[in-house]
Amino acid sequence: MSTSEVTTRLWRVKRYPTWFASDATKELAASLLNFAVPLIALMVTDSPAQAGTIGAVGVVTALLFTLGGGVLADRHRRPALMLLGASIGVAIAGCFAILDGMSALSFSVLLVLNVFINARDGLFDVAGEAALKQVVPDDAMGRAQAANQGRGAAIQLAGGPLGGALLAVGGWLVALVAAASYGISAVGAWMLGRDEAPKMTEPQPSTTPTAVLRQSALVEAREGFAWLFSRVDLRGALWVAMLANLGFNSAMTTIMYSLQQTGHSPVVIGTISAVLGAVMLVGALVAPLLVPRFRGGAIVIASLVLCTLGTVALPLAHSVLSIMIVIGFAVFLVPALNSALMGYFMVAVPTELLGRANSASRLMSMGAMPLAPLIAGFGLTLVGRTGTLVVCAALTALAVILAVTNRGLRALPVERQWSTHAEKFSSPTAQ
Repeated sequence: MSTSEVTTRLWRVKRYPTWFASDATKELAASLLNFAVPLIALMVTDSPAQAGTIGAVGVVTALLFTLGGGVLADRHRRPALMLLGASIGVAIAGCFAILDGMSALSFSVLLVLNVFINARDGLFDVAGEAALKQVVPDDAMGRAQAANQGRGAAIQLAGGPLGGALLAVGGWLVALVAAASYGISAVGAWMLGRDEAPKMTEPQPSTTPTAVLRQSALVEAREGFAWLFSRVDLRGALWVAMLANLGFNSAMTTIMYSLQQTGHSPVVIGTISAVLGAVMLVGALVAPLLVPRFRGGAIVIASLVLCTLGTVALPLAHSVLSIMIVIGFAVFLVPALNSALMGYFMVAVPTELLGRANSASRLMSMGAMPLAPLIAGFGLTLVGRTGTLVVCAALTALAVILAVTNRGLRALPVERQWSTHAEKFSSPTAQ
């Protein structure tokens, strides 16, 4: 890619650093809570099946509330929704800290808390993602997504050991740090809204008769699915992403549960998360070099192949060191995959539809995720570690087969061709 094609310096975009800080601290808070809840559930119940049930209910809640979150993000000012979501996060994390300090956490209490945590994520995280399109121009979107991948990897790198160290003191301390992170995110969202420019305001309502009659939230949410499935350049990736997410996340959850059940401390489990984050951070640094030079379809398929090979090798990895090596190998290209798919998605979707289309995409690609903690929890109980990991490997292998045989997915181009490629499919008659 020539220098002339890079027209925008990402970090000089006025509102981007503020958006980045707000979204990053929100992600750190969510990461800490998501790390702590399943481990606390295992400690409280001593049952992988019950811990898996809590995790599954949480994922279902997040996915269902994501539909409403997409409608909200397209109806209202997105920075205001970011501020409200972060403020609710402070309240939920504060309640978590109080309940743990009172030794009041049980299976039922953790289940309810996890529902509230994931409902908040589903309702308000879409607004932050949608606001990025109104902050960053299209010619910097690929690099913005790569930066997000690096940020996520850094949080994974720091969040695992941090969560493990905090949890060694007590779940209440994890919750307090999460509440403080949500508080910082709220300040950033307030600043983003205060500095809101015309570019970030909601589109003016249409005066056409169709737009005058306010549609129901269900109808509006359906529009996101209708648009997404009308795009042959995007819909093929949904089923592949669903299977890949289910297979690899089930494997990771199985590893985490089995380590806890064999007596490993939260610090050790957190260290594995840190290694995962370190590898993904390196992968995120490589992603900006790959996305402009290689076709998106090739990046996606190569990443899925690595994930599958890693998942196949996991049943043979029993020591903590071997698990770290296998997982690191499996996730190295994941940041490049996410940068390509998410960057192209952000360019292709119209701003006024981004919230609902994002929700529809998330629901489809993550729709099977509630099964991940159930596969891990009940799998460990019924068929043991090796049998459960074999099932996970079969799922990721199926994702590779679907990706290789999907012509639409293979056709995704390099970054500089995203806008042109998306225009080819913008017509309702495009096939």
